[in-house]
Amino acid sequence: MIVTNPDQTSASTAATKLEARDLNIYYGKFHAIKNANLSVPQNCVMALIGPSGCGKSTFIRALNRMHDLTPDARVEGSVLLDGENIYAGGIDPVTIRHRIGMVFQRPNPFPKTIFENVVYGPKIHGERNKKKLLEICEKSLRGAALWDEVKDRLDRSALDLSGGQQQRLCIARCLAVDPEVILMDEPASALDPIATSKVEDLIDELKKEYTVVIVTHSMQQAARISDFTTFFLMGELIETGTTSSIFTKPKDKRTEDYITGRYG
Repeated sequence: MIVTNPDQTSASTAATKLEARDLNIYYGKFHAIKNANLSVPQNCVMALIGPSGCGKSTFIRALNRMHDLTPDARVEGSVLLDGENIYAGGIDPVTIRHRIGMVFQRPNPFPKTIFENVVYGPKIHGERNKKKLLEICEKSLRGAALWDEVKDRLDRSALDLSGGQQQRLCIARCLAVDPEVILMDEPASALDPIATSKVEDLIDELKKEYTVVIVTHSMQQAARISDFTTFFLMGELIETGTTSSIFTKPKDKRTEDYITGRYG
């Protein structure tokens, strides 16, 4: 039985934070995302679901211009952050990724200390004050629900942490640059059930201050943590709505078939 998030109704009244309009993404001649339109309300969790290879990760990476770094990738259409097109001329993609952070499928800590991992972003952006960096480190680790576990070993290698701790460290590293939106591409798929539960609890806390968009292969996870759910199939955005409506009263037969396990 899938139980949907009870907080989603309050999120439905929130202002739009992030919006994709007529978004098309190509890898060379391959048309990976076809004319997608999606509005993400502020301070909510939006889950992207669908079978493997349907375009979920391709779509989410367009939301902070990650495809700028992908050879042969081309993005057409608009992505609006607070109404401003992040693909407009003169917009610095580095600044966009400062405002829209990303956490990847597998934990990717740097081969540095825990402290250096967390403050890497602020230091890149020019922060040199040691006291300020320590404050950022503590705040970010607390925000990632990791401070109590690592506060006495900040000078130890991040590679010594468990997989679940490493993923929360990567979330702390994202929080350290004070983003407005956090994108997560299957952040718990490589974790055990206990670590997955901690990450899910963390996501529920994060939406109080941030807007979260998460790709997940697990419909149960989407139902547990998201306020809104969007279903992708073969590069098309088929349907979006409150998580409750998608899982109990989908409007499109293809969504119903996927939710009920007829394919995917």
